[in-house]
Amino acid sequence: MKKILIICIIMFSFLSKTNASYEQLAYEFSFKNIDGGKINLQNYKDHVIVVVNVASRCGFTNQYEDLQNLWSTYKDKNLVVVGVPTNNFKQEPGSNKDIKDFCETNFNIDFPMTEKMDVIGGNAHPFFKWTKENHGRSAVPKWNFHKIIIGKDGKVADTFTSITKPSSKKFIDLIEKEIKN
Repeated sequence: MKKILIICIIMFSFLSKTNASYEQLAYEFSFKNIDGGKINLQNYKDHVIVVVNVASRCGFTNQYEDLQNLWSTYKDKNLVVVGVPTNNFKQEPGSNKDIKDFCETNFNIDFPMTEKMDVIGGNAHPFFKWTKENHGRSAVPKWNFHKIIIGKDGKVADTFTSITKPSSKKFIDLIEKEIKN
């Protein structure tokens, strides 16, 4: 049993982001937006991109306010926030219209939002499969408001769990570092 455990530990140690091949960059992905149009990440080449899976009925929903502040503060410095509504964690049961109305009414959200989609599992959007493949398990959302930061090079710079607020020093420091790169 110890040998199996050691073999598993060794195998998983090779799944780190340092072994990422990046045969694709984030700019090769697009999403349907919440209104049925398209969010093409190619339009954000040379930008820092923050992709966040969101939900209206989550204990972290108040992070919408921090995300909007982040967007308002840094959008003129080549940062974009992309909200990705999902019901994977059973906290976003509404339609795209319901989600949009909720976000605009309660948080004045005007950063790009995708249609509601899967972010985990076999039906996950290809962007989320790509982040897992290139950054490892830390890129897989464990809950709503999981944040993935894409650097100006089109690669995953880092990820942050739901617990880390977009207004936290650690998060802002990385955003500012990536903007300067």
